[in-house]
Amino acid sequence: MSEKKGWGTTVLGWFIVNESGGAESATHDPLAPPADEPEQADGSQPAPVFFQKEPPAASGGKVDFDGVFDAAGIDAEERERVSKAMELLRSLPAGTDATVKKQIVEASLKAFNVPIEKIIETGVEQIQALEGYIRTGAADTKTLTEESEVRIRQYEDEVRQIRMVMQERVTEQQSVIKSCNQKKLEVQQILEFFGQDRVAQVVKESPKLHEPAKTV
Repeated sequence: MSEKKGWGTTVLGWFIVNESGGAESATHDPLAPPADEPEQADGSQPAPVFFQKEPPAASGGKVDFDGVFDAAGIDAEERERVSKAMELLRSLPAGTDATVKKQIVEASLKAFNVPIEKIIETGVEQIQALEGYIRTGAADTKTLTEESEVRIRQYEDEVRQIRMVMQERVTEQQSVIKSCNQKKLEVQQILEFFGQDRVAQVVKESPKLHEPAKTV
């Protein structure tokens, strides 16, 4: 790796460089290609494979970091060394000069025969695993979202179709009511011709007819 490259272009470009040149964390699009990685011909970003087995799902957005690192094949003992190095760094007074901090941490690691290169290697492995976890989750979320959008549109089309059928049926029924009432008026003319009492008597005596319900 070229010495001219800053933290912003190392480790697959996952570090963000602030104006002073220092590395800082930042929220970014996990699907956006890092600056130092070439895109494929179709514009997509090749996704490095970091996992030896399926990493655990982040239920409720909570990440099982040990599970993620285990899935990436990162040795637990090596991870513990990184954790202890971080604890050592945090234990130093806040006002300690950065150069002095580095000397103290490196001296402590050497005293315990812990190769600094292994700390760096494992740290980068962890970052790679976490970025891979982010990208995998983002890709799965993107797929789920796209599939859900398709299903939503299908359901919306179905709802519109159902509403259309409902409205057509209501319109048809309104037409039926109007047409039947018109026909009833035509038939009523002949009944009125024979007289209401005679009609009532026929209705009462006929087994096929029913007297209209009395309204209260």
